Amino acid sequence: MRRVLCLMLAVICAVPVAAQSPATQPNGGISIESDQRQDAAIVERITAILRQLDGYEDVRVAATEGIVTLRGEILEAAQIDALNTLVARVDGVVAIENRVTETTDVVERLNPAIERMQERWAQTVAFSPLVLVALLAGVLMTAFGFWLARRRWPWEKLAPNAFIADIYRQIVRLSFVILGIVLALDLLNATALLGTILGAAGIVGLAIGFAVRDTVENFISSIMLSIRQPFRPKDLVEIGGDLGHVIRLTSRATILLSLDGNHIRIPNATVFKAKIVNYTRNDERRFTFLVGVDPEADIAEAQGIILAALRELPFLLDDPGPAVWVEGLGASTIDLTAAGWIKQHETAIGMAKGEAVRIVKARLEEAGIGLPEPTYRLIGLPGASDTNLTPAPPSAPVEVQNVGTDDVVALEKIIEAERDALPEDDLLRREAPQE
Repeated sequence: MRRVLCLMLAVICAVPVAAQSPATQPNGGISIESDQRQDAAIVERITAILRQLDGYEDVRVAATEGIVTLRGEILEAAQIDALNTLVARVDGVVAIENRVTETTDVVERLNPAIERMQERWAQTVAFSPLVLVALLAGVLMTAFGFWLARRRWPWEKLAPNAFIADIYRQIVRLSFVILGIVLALDLLNATALLGTILGAAGIVGLAIGFAVRDTVENFISSIMLSIRQPFRPKDLVEIGGDLGHVIRLTSRATILLSLDGNHIRIPNATVFKAKIVNYTRNDERRFTFLVGVDPEADIAEAQGIILAALRELPFLLDDPGPAVWVEGLGASTIDLTAAGWIKQHETAIGMAKGEAVRIVKARLEEAGIGLPEPTYRLIGLPGASDTNLTPAPPSAPVEVQNVGTDDVVALEKIIEAERDALPEDDLLRREAPQE
């Protein structure tokens, strides 16, 4: 009966112990004989080990029948779990009752933090000369890169224009900044931080790239347009329906001067993707206009009169020469197309076309070939007859006038004045390759 009571008491006492003790327990064999000397040796060995470790000064050890009981207070909960693993490795330990708790004493918890701060301050003071040397080396490397980027040679020699030269300078500056950081971290033996820095920079750069996608596209388009220039300064071009002379190409937009004297600013991303018509690339340029003659007239005779009239104009080229062809049938006319070629750098195409229309009309009327207006049939109006129409009196002979270059020269002066206003912002160069 006494043995049964002892067994029940042991089971009852073991319940809270099992609840408090972690799962780590010795897994070796249990000896049949009890040895008090072995218990004392276990206590002595565990106590000696704990005295060599920081944070276990207040832990007390007791051993009975190979069962080790640990009591006391420590600073961190992780140290409590580590005790079981440590004690289980000692020979002769049958079981472990870990009753060590985490201390709540404010002073004891502050002392290690103060000691760590003191140690870190001492390390900082000891490392301060090396930190200063690393910073100085990084700053010198960066300063050398900025000095090298500010030089005119070799960047302006290598780059086709100032915009590309400035990009080269930015790349040199960034490269030397990275070299300075790597050098400083290498002197501090902290190059492992470089991967973290570059990874964070990559993530930030990716986010910024998505946010400013249009700006990046415009920037890349500016680079491509400045390297392979599809037009030259002063060229008359049509970009996406906008017609004008090229004033300048900047790092953000292409500036055109319309024929009305207005500025047209087109983003370079739009210019790079748009259809570009360059009217200035070839000196020769053709103009055409439509002539509607009387259906009763001799079409071949009318063509000959128009062709002879065009050949009277001194500003038209003989090769390629003027031409006339039948375009089609209109509502009340036979439509003929007249074409002529000029040297557009010497003659304004608008003035040339206007003079050609004037002379052709005069020569057709002189030959008695009418240029009828649209005809409408009026029904039910009394007194409406052709007898009420009186013929127009004959006009004086029309003489050919030469189209001067005044308009061309005046427009060129305006373009030169616009270009001279901001010459440093222009990326267009005559010596650059052209597509």
